Amino acid sequence: MKPTCEIMVQKVLPAIRAELARSMMVDHGCTQQQVADILGLSRAAVSQYVSAKRGAEVGFSEETIEEIRTFATKLVNGSSDKVLTEGMCNVCKFVQRSGWLYKNVPGAEYCILCKSDEED
Repeated sequence: MKPTCEIMVQKVLPAIRAELARSMMVDHGCTQQQVADILGLSRAAVSQYVSAKRGAEVGFSEETIEEIRTFATKLVNGSSDKVLTEGMCNVCKFVQRSGWLYKNVPGAEYCILCKSDEED
């Protein structure tokens, strides 16, 4: 069984990026290059996220999509490395708390680090 963080990086992170890219382009009128610059990706990677060649394996709940859209708005309104890092961690934790991982990946266990953050 793969560690939780590995599953999150391989499956969930690309899906978060894909949803962020779509939201930034559709809701905020950003170009692929602007999205790439904000997220620290190549324009080609953004193109693949938007066209569902990457990050299409995960279907998020409406609550998770709303959380990602809120994050996209923060990024568009003033991006920094700190905002990007904290926001990605918050969305990842939101996905874990939503139960997506445990409903969709048999045998998945809670991340010890993320679980300890919830107890703070």
